[in-house]
Amino acid sequence: MKKVIKFFFLLSVFSFFLITYKFYSSNKNIEAKDFNRNNINDIINKKISNLPILENDTNNVIEFNDGFSNEINNDKPRSFWNLLKSE
Repeated sequence: MKKVIKFFFLLSVFSFFLITYKFYSSNKNIEAKDFNRNNINDIINKKISNLPILENDTNNVIEFNDGFSNEINNDKPRSFWNLLKSE
C-alpha cells in the first residue's frame, strides 16, 4: 500500500513540474513576455497618464511642539558608565 501511495505522490510531483514547464515554454507565454518587455515604457506611461493629481491641503497642519524638551530637564546624573567601571 505504501508503494502505491509513494508512486502516486511521485507521479503527481512529476506531472506538476511537467505541466509547469510546458506552460512557461509555450509560444503564447514567450510572446507575451517579449511583448511586455519591449513595450514596458509605453504600458507604464499609459497607466501614469490617467492618475489624478491631488491638491495639496496640508498647509499649516503640523505644528512643532517644543514643550517636550522642557520636561526632560532632570538633575539626576546618568550612571551607565559607572556600571562598567571595575573597583
